[in-house]
Amino acid sequence: MSLASTSIDSGQLPDLVSHNIDVNSRQIIKEGWLFKRGEHIKNWRSRYFILRSDGSLVGYKNRPDAQIPTEPSNNFTVARCQIMSVDRPRPYTFIIRGLQWTTVIERMFYVETEHERTQWVEAIRSVANCLSEIDQQEEPVAELNDNDDVEMASIAEEEELDEKLSHQGTSTGSGKKKITLENFEFLKVLGRGSYGKVILCREKSTAKLYAIKILKKEVIIQKSEVEHTMAENRVLRKTNHPFLISLRYSFRTNERLCFVMQYVNGGELYFHLRNEKIFSEDRTRFYGAEIISALGYLHSHNIVYRDVKLENLLLDKDGHIKIADFGLCKEDITYDRTTNTFCGTPEYLAPEMLEDNDYGLAVDWWGTGVVMYEMMCGQLPFDNRDHDILFKQIMMDDVKFRRPVSSEAKSLLTGLLEKSPQKRLGGGPDDVREIMVHPFFASINWYDLVNKKIIPPFKPQVTSDTDTRYFDSEFTGESVELTPPDPAVQLQSIQEEPHFSQFSYQAIASFMSNNSALVSLP
Repeated sequence: MSLASTSIDSGQLPDLVSHNIDVNSRQIIKEGWLFKRGEHIKNWRSRYFILRSDGSLVGYKNRPDAQIPTEPSNNFTVARCQIMSVDRPRPYTFIIRGLQWTTVIERMFYVETEHERTQWVEAIRSVANCLSEIDQQEEPVAELNDNDDVEMASIAEEEELDEKLSHQGTSTGSGKKKITLENFEFLKVLGRGSYGKVILCREKSTAKLYAIKILKKEVIIQKSEVEHTMAENRVLRKTNHPFLISLRYSFRTNERLCFVMQYVNGGELYFHLRNEKIFSEDRTRFYGAEIISALGYLHSHNIVYRDVKLENLLLDKDGHIKIADFGLCKEDITYDRTTNTFCGTPEYLAPEMLEDNDYGLAVDWWGTGVVMYEMMCGQLPFDNRDHDILFKQIMMDDVKFRRPVSSEAKSLLTGLLEKSPQKRLGGGPDDVREIMVHPFFASINWYDLVNKKIIPPFKPQVTSDTDTRYFDSEFTGESVELTPPDPAVQLQSIQEEPHFSQFSYQAIASFMSNNSALVSLP
């Protein structure tokens, strides 16, 4: 394929920088065919890219027709980007580097001639410079002058105020009590990761048990997890469903972020399936229905979960599902609105995520298909330690059934594991309702399900609320003491506060009614 391209005259490109253009005009600056390297399967794909004056760089599998609306496969911005020309791994390659949320990402392209590369690099650099100039004009930098002493005094006062406002814990003017770590008695460590710990605790004033997730601010910032952490906080605040973990409080200290959440001690589905090897179709149907009900509820609030896997599916003491860990949730996603961030656990990733395409709510139904396949077949539908091979399987291989399952189960799993998100079961505008009416779920009364009137097929064998037998003894035997903060980190806490200024929260009540969960019912 010839990568012929069109653009405004390259001699006019510097004019973009010297004139204050209207970036909202979305003028086409350059368009044409490029080869783009895949981010996860490192092959080269031809895409027709259009660069506009607002910084958007949008790619299509086919050259778009102006008369027919076409969904792009790639949607980037060149605002504040760096661009460099290289001749590896192919001649006439160029790399665009920029920020996506808080993460530095790179996108690699190549063309067939040096002239084409020069045209693209100059066009992208000119648009980026123009946008940078406009940003600087809109946000002028104050010059030093005779009032600097007053200016610095004002800044010092603001920092002192920030320090007072960033006290340990949180309180509000509405009469809610101040919450700090001192409000809780730590009992056992339930889990630990690179960002912090999860500890079983008892609220001293009520004697109620909670799981408190304690994260280190410095690590969250260093690992570029600010957006994920704040998204988890926002989603936990505004959701209320019987099969989702609920949030009681969130607050911050100078060094840490704390989520005080509902505590469930029935263990992960991963633990139970590992011990039992396989679940019956009836048991899978029950768990699948509760998972689908919860995901449908999130979708009704324009939230895509993006991290469906057995480790995030917990059981409460009665055997009901509780979905945990909302760090990968993406908000404001609807049937016709998508995102393109790559995230999740490799074995559970949907094909559209691997193809660098925009994706939407249907990725959750792919993940649901994977976990239900695991329950009924005792293994992953696609599995390989070599991620390149794994990703090719996910994108290209048909689903194989290595154990006998009913025709209804096979139909359901095949529908959920459809490669095309548009053809996938649940991938249309009806979303969850399309799955709820599938014959596999014919025996499920969805109203009874969300009101917990259906008896779970398995009840965890816990003897008390503090029984942690389903948690890893490697963690439960650890000390509950928190590592003392580094004094240098304490000095940085004021600068970190803007990242987390909207973090603190108190729920009106620990657990609300299940009526709000009924919105997803057909």
